[in-house]
Amino acid sequence: MSLLKTIDTNPTFAPRESGPLPERLISGNPAFKTWAQDVARGETVHSGVWEATPGETRSIKGETFEFCHILSGLIELTPEGGEPVVYKAGDSFVMKPGFVGVWKTIETVRKIYVTVT
Repeated sequence: MSLLKTIDTNPTFAPRESGPLPERLISGNPAFKTWAQDVARGETVHSGVWEATPGETRSIKGETFEFCHILSGLIELTPEGGEPVVYKAGDSFVMKPGFVGVWKTIETVRKIYVTVT
């Protein structure tokens, strides 16, 4: 087992396709694709590439820490009780455990993610 993992930003294998939970959908009809690429530390750390088409959903992190690096597209994140923040290609951010807000995909977004539960 290698302790070095390169994340393929344009994977050629089929993604897992999904959509938002009905109770989290705010507007639009976003579709999600996930190319999971690594799992570590007893299934508590996940990494890969995720893509979403335009739409608006509630983001609820619960106990999950998530690092994101935007590869393409444009999103707006609005923390509950906070101001909207726009992220585009090249930007990185962290959603800490307990984060609740609105994730608005303005242009289809593709990101590298690392989650820790």
